[in-house]
Amino acid sequence: MQRMKDRVKQRLGQMSLRDKIGQMLLCGFHGTEPEGAVETLLQRYPIGGIVYFARNVVSPEQVERLSGGLQNIAQVSGNVPLWIAIDQEGGMVARITEGIALMPGQMAIAAAGSVQDAYEAARISGMELRSMGINMNFAPVLDVNNNANNPVIGVRSFGESEEKVAEFGAATIAGFQNAGIAATAKHFPGHGDTDTDSHLDLPVITHDRARVNRVELAPFRAAIAEDVDAMMSAHIYFPALEPERLPVTLSHSVLTGLLRKELGYEGIIVTDCMEMNAIAVHYGTVDAAVMAVEAGADIVLISHTAQLQMEAFDALIHAVDSGRISERRINESVTRLLTFKAKRGVLERENDAADVEQLLNAMGPDPVTEPTNAVASSTVPFRRNDPIHHKVAQRISEKSITRVRDNQHMLPLKRERTLVITVAAEVTSIADEQLDGAATLGAALSAQGLEVVDWMVPADEVAISTARLIQAAEAEDITQIVIGTYNAGSPSVDPQCRLIGWLQQLGKPLAVAALRSPYDLLKLPDVQTYIAAYESRPLAMDSVAKALIGRIPFEGNLPVSLDVD
Repeated sequence: MQRMKDRVKQRLGQMSLRDKIGQMLLCGFHGTEPEGAVETLLQRYPIGGIVYFARNVVSPEQVERLSGGLQNIAQVSGNVPLWIAIDQEGGMVARITEGIALMPGQMAIAAAGSVQDAYEAARISGMELRSMGINMNFAPVLDVNNNANNPVIGVRSFGESEEKVAEFGAATIAGFQNAGIAATAKHFPGHGDTDTDSHLDLPVITHDRARVNRVELAPFRAAIAEDVDAMMSAHIYFPALEPERLPVTLSHSVLTGLLRKELGYEGIIVTDCMEMNAIAVHYGTVDAAVMAVEAGADIVLISHTAQLQMEAFDALIHAVDSGRISERRINESVTRLLTFKAKRGVLERENDAADVEQLLNAMGPDPVTEPTNAVASSTVPFRRNDPIHHKVAQRISEKSITRVRDNQHMLPLKRERTLVITVAAEVTSIADEQLDGAATLGAALSAQGLEVVDWMVPADEVAISTARLIQAAEAEDITQIVIGTYNAGSPSVDPQCRLIGWLQQLGKPLAVAALRSPYDLLKLPDVQTYIAAYESRPLAMDSVAKALIGRIPFEGNLPVSLDVD
């Protein structure tokens, strides 16, 4: 430990102010190769890290090459090796979905009920990320989702119980970090009880301090106890925590007063993206970058626009040169950042794939084949996209499928001709970014041997498709109907709800499978057979299909309250 401290101190002493400011910026870019604008950015500015989105991903092999290329540019430019970050939460929020063992999302994992599964899912995901040169994951989500109208968290949360979110979150942090990935607990101090998406506007949470302490902060205290490497701040205003109308990201009272001093957190504080409307519209991305550092942030995340990234860099330099921010304050953050880069092996970046594989194999056992506490004894080689890891994902997914009600005793489905309607996944928040909408519940049921009339309808075309869907349901040979909804429980009456109301009037047995939000049932109180799947990835479709026809039992338990019989 002392050797690491000495090395960090030595490195800090060799850095110019530009080098230090660069370490405090983490930037996104457009493209899939280490060239063009991102190459220019890395050559001209000694930035500390890069964040990947789906726009940067073609395949795991391409991501591995991209990571190596970006690190090489930083190295040739004389810069500190990069954080390479990503939002790989699992389930519906994942930037890499092919060529890996994509794990279910957090609410599905919570519904499956095993904290050990949460650990294993994170550890497998972490090893796969590490094999692609990624060393920081913006996960897990530690927001306690206790607002049915939350448009941005929902199934990204482990649920409405602060105890469960804390327990599952701590296990997930351990899984990622035992795989050598810097985990990031988000969105401090809690984005769960809001009906506003901070990508679009500034949410306000008006709970008193006692309630925030009891509910919202509980998972973050557990994350601190688990030694989480990083915390991501929420662009939310908490009047009980901040006297001025400032979002947490810009609040010295919250980031420094509460998180650092009161809760004793010593890890990295990273902002959520400063181009989100909650910041950009109300404060301006560049001005807010300076305010965030004043508040106590170590990393300013600017995910999209190169011009804003460069302007923020210059603004931070000017803030120090003018005396607005002391260089001592900058040194505090950079010391912390270098320390955690050393902790995660970023400063000792391996130069070839063989070294990476050797590191991965030294990290510990494959969580399927050996006990997870036998950390140093594994001889099982790590393989990305390993069938064993896919089996872990499948097992968790199958355990998560939840039968909420079956008052008409429709399940398992009869082996008869069935109309199956799938409402296609749609991007409801920038957090989703993009979704694969090709899989249908009908195809999954057909693969299980059910005779199916298969319809897939984009969410925004449900209204104009209603007449045709009712006509298909009226056919004499259709004896039962299954519809997979996608966020049908919006604040206003959704066309999906209207469609289901019309279909119910036909008098044929009808089952609803919620392929994202389990809260859909709150808008569909008359539905007699209701299943919660928590996501619409192909794996979840297969799991729902198996449960519907009785090949597997319904083992999941709702992580949120629906107040249903």
